[in-house]
Amino acid sequence: MELLTTQEYLVDIDKHPKSVYVLHEKSERRFPVHRHIKGQLTYVEGGIAYVHTEAKTFVIPARHYVWIPQGFNHLVQVRHTATAIRSIYFYTHDDSTNAFYGQMGIYPVNNLLHEMILYTGQWHGHIEPASKPYTFLSALKNILPQLGVRHLPIVLPTTQNERLRPILLYLDKNPSQVLTLERVSKQFGLSERSLSRLFQSVLKLSFLQYLKQLRMVKAVEMMLQTDLTLSEIAYATGYNSISAFSNTFYQVTHIRPSEFASTVR
Repeated sequence: MELLTTQEYLVDIDKHPKSVYVLHEKSERRFPVHRHIKGQLTYVEGGIAYVHTEAKTFVIPARHYVWIPQGFNHLVQVRHTATAIRSIYFYTHDDSTNAFYGQMGIYPVNNLLHEMILYTGQWHGHIEPASKPYTFLSALKNILPQLGVRHLPIVLPTTQNERLRPILLYLDKNPSQVLTLERVSKQFGLSERSLSRLFQSVLKLSFLQYLKQLRMVKAVEMMLQTDLTLSEIAYATGYNSISAFSNTFYQVTHIRPSEFASTVR
């Protein structure tokens, strides 16, 4: 099978709008920021991946997939070398039949969908209409709205703002520390009011809301990439008790950390 360059893949995926394009890879392909005329399902088989957009970073844990609507600028980044990425690019002529296809989201993969995605591993490239594989892939697309009822809202705002980026990097490197608005504002020579306004004006979130989201992203990363217990993860993300950590995790993700960990480990 002829291997295509990254740019050739991007062109080839959208070459036939009515086809379904299947791409399975065992290592990361470094696509630049791009968009497709097709809808994209990308499944993360192990480890963790991220989808970066202009304003947000979406976290894709193992045994989850991201649905990316057509025309949506994005960049997929893999942080774990053991991660296998399975992507299926679908035609869009029937997307108007369900609002699901027009919204970006991260969803867990149940046993049925998992087996269907793995079954597509025998195909590669364009699957044309009227073929048996196309019928199977169409069925896979059609069940997504019924299965994707629980979106995993682990999203972190991003910015290129020169004043805020160093502060975000500091928070990212020190999630276990006591990170109060007072302490962080003094660290960067700002008043508490100025720092609070900076978060609200740039990210549309309060300092505490951002910190909570960041810590939950870190917690998910630790569940996937380390053997730490939930108690150890709680302390590593700045919580003094497992109950406080569990309650915050549930507020952000709508699932208890123990339940989430059992599905990805």
